[in-house]
Amino acid sequence: MAALIEIVKDIKTGSMALVAIASSAAVLGTALAFQYIGGLYPCVLCMYQRWAYVVATSFALLAWILRKHPTFARLTLGASSLSFLAGAGIAGFHVGVEKQWWEGTSECQGDALDLSASIEDLTSQLMDQPIVRCDVVPWELFGISMAGYNIIISLSLAFFCLWTIKTSK
Repeated sequence: MAALIEIVKDIKTGSMALVAIASSAAVLGTALAFQYIGGLYPCVLCMYQRWAYVVATSFALLAWILRKHPTFARLTLGASSLSFLAGAGIAGFHVGVEKQWWEGTSECQGDALDLSASIEDLTSQLMDQPIVRCDVVPWELFGISMAGYNIIISLSLAFFCLWTIKTSK
């Protein structure tokens, strides 16, 4: 176990970058499975959380590519951790909306309709898309919604990225 920790915390191996990439891919894959297999369509805040993972993955990929240049690898892994922290912030806001602690954004009511369209076009717009509200919890486990789990995962990944930066040689 100690040897594994040493490998992960050595910035030159790029191991933490690979952990961040694989974890982000797993989270995004799970979200897509819930959407396309489980039929749980994302609200706008869910989509913002996904984008935070995409940005974090991009920076982690750069950190892995630059692993032989420790200064640049630390900077890009730090940017990845900031993206994870931003995702945790969005997820925290989403949990607050779900718990009715505050209102969501104006986008949280579903997509806007083009009111200048004909009745047929409006009907088509309504029938072609699911209306997903941010304040409705479509799935939870042990009383924690997907946004709640996202806070835990994002904060953990941010912590481990920062830990690697701090402890790397």
